[in-house]
Amino acid sequence: MKFKVSARLGYQANSAGTIILNIHALKTSGQLISDEVFTITPDSSGEELTIPDTDNRFVRIDIPGPGDYQIMYDAIAENAFEVYHFKNYTDISISHLEPAVLMYLNPSRYCQSDKLYRLAENEFGNLANNYNKAVAITKWIHNHVEYLSGSTTSETSAYDTVAQQAGVCRDFAHLGIALCRALSIPARYFTGYSYMLIPQDFHACFEAYIGGRWLLFDATRLSPLNGFVKIATGRDAADTSIASMFGDIINTSTEVNCQLAGEDDFKPVYHYPSVYDGVAYN
Repeated sequence: MKFKVSARLGYQANSAGTIILNIHALKTSGQLISDEVFTITPDSSGEELTIPDTDNRFVRIDIPGPGDYQIMYDAIAENAFEVYHFKNYTDISISHLEPAVLMYLNPSRYCQSDKLYRLAENEFGNLANNYNKAVAITKWIHNHVEYLSGSTTSETSAYDTVAQQAGVCRDFAHLGIALCRALSIPARYFTGYSYMLIPQDFHACFEAYIGGRWLLFDATRLSPLNGFVKIATGRDAADTSIASMFGDIINTSTEVNCQLAGEDDFKPVYHYPSVYDGVAYN
């Protein structure tokens, strides 16, 4: 599928400083990026940085002094997803996981899997395999956590979300990751542009490593699983922050959009095609 994605970000700088953005669509074997345009007004120095291991694309912008700055990003993303059948498969033991996957078993800043072990084991530990556990975790979050805009802050963790039983997409993703890791299922944070999301914004969900591939899970159920353009993956939101400001700089506006770029016949895949089918992005 081809999607046209765009982001318009406004900043007010009261001093010189630096902004590090993570809004560029990820370039992978399954996601091709074209017609990409990135502009800063007034003109400022911007340097693209690619992070080893994840290939996340950051842009470091030098803010020379006070003023209002506008940042615009546009691109066409042609991506591919696959549906895999998990009715009969064998879990991969930790001793046979690829080295690059092992880091996603550990607790991280926003995903304290060590504190949620008892909850994860009591609710999902008796299920047959890792795929069934990840599906059950996603359903449990959807049923037990209210999606409530403005209910959390940048400090809210997965442990907090269990207590508050409310959050936004970031919190739903952190909780899914933490519960998966508590059950020894590697899981990572996923940010992207999201087609059919209302209102349009950057969206977060999570991927779990099952059967030798990363499968996408979204406990919010706010967007079809095949309508994402991937921006970045990481241990949690700390690795994939859309914007980090250094200096006296304030975000004044954010406008995000993701639309079909062609005449494709889009058929949304919500949740899971069947109880045994998982969706993966390459």
